[in-house]
Amino acid sequence: MSLELQWYPSLAAADFPAAEYEQLRQRLADSTPFNHLGWMQAAEAALAVGQQLQVLVGRDQGRLCLCLPLIRSNERFGPLTVPVVRHLGYPLSDRIALLCDLPAKAAAPVLRAIRTHLPHALLQLDEVPDGSAAHTLLRRWARRSSTHQQRLSCRVPVHRIAPEDRQEISGDPRYKLRRARKRIAACGAQVRRVTPDAETISALLDAVSAVEHLSWKGDDDVGIFSGRLRRQWMYQAFTALAAQGLVRVVLLELDGRCISYRLGVFERGRVYDYNLAFVPAHAELGSGRVLLEEWIHWGLDEGWEWVDASRVSLNNSSHQLHERMTGTLEHHRQSFYSWRPSGLALGLALRLWQRFKPQLQRLRRPPSVTTAEPDSPQENPDALTGHSQR
Repeated sequence: MSLELQWYPSLAAADFPAAEYEQLRQRLADSTPFNHLGWMQAAEAALAVGQQLQVLVGRDQGRLCLCLPLIRSNERFGPLTVPVVRHLGYPLSDRIALLCDLPAKAAAPVLRAIRTHLPHALLQLDEVPDGSAAHTLLRRWARRSSTHQQRLSCRVPVHRIAPEDRQEISGDPRYKLRRARKRIAACGAQVRRVTPDAETISALLDAVSAVEHLSWKGDDDVGIFSGRLRRQWMYQAFTALAAQGLVRVVLLELDGRCISYRLGVFERGRVYDYNLAFVPAHAELGSGRVLLEEWIHWGLDEGWEWVDASRVSLNNSSHQLHERMTGTLEHHRQSFYSWRPSGLALGLALRLWQRFKPQLQRLRRPPSVTTAEPDSPQENPDALTGHSQR
């Protein structure tokens, strides 16, 4: 294999191989709409001050086989401020696949190129799905790092759409759905499916972002439309995806005004339930389950295969797809600590914290409480390793 590596300063560079990028994305089974070039370019346009983008491209015998858009910035870890490299799209993009179609022996030169061109203490990749084609590459990166940590980010509920979904769901969710439908019918609200295009997406985003602004997400300033840069990113990204027919929305409207929604992206038979919100004044309607049911019925009508929650909280997730799920997908955070002094210090601090964390938890626990030894369900202790220099 003769791997040729090249750096680009931007995904919007005049000589960036956009057509080859899309061919590579389509070739990899675990790529998602969040890898779409339009989404990535929107993420680039929304970078904050101090974030540096560099795009590593690799070719084997002229064929594009690698594209890693990476951002470098300084982040604070306790008393340390160190350079960190992440995949472009963090933190609003779920399940970004690493676009690499490389043999295992290419792992070392790729990691070396990243460390040389973007010196860092920590290379961290969030939302890497279990079973990703890149895991062989990442395992080899782990062996070349001073410390490596693999941590469970979340377990995403997914639902395989089947003809049986035409029937009512059983158990308590059935009664919740019935009550929600009755309340919605009583107030005169209507459920509507929307597949926007590039011309209609802006007005649709205006409507759903107004709902999010009124919701708790807007109050806490954590929504996908919160702040100028996030809003710019979402509008540009969804406009690009809508132009390709990849956006799906289910709305609940009252007197022609949106009061609740689920916003998704769709590709390869899978709809990703990316964002939802409702107007607090209509919280008693219980619209979330009704709109989730609409995803499933839409899928039955058009031959979709999966409804995917996209991302959930690791602990105490309240996503309603848990009631309908037929499986889960695990996402992991992969952290690779370099051999630079800052990387060694950060990795050492991590290992010390992991060693003394159980003792600290025991000291903080009230004396009257007796429980089993604490564990850390978010972390995989077997994946936390410190490697000696050879």
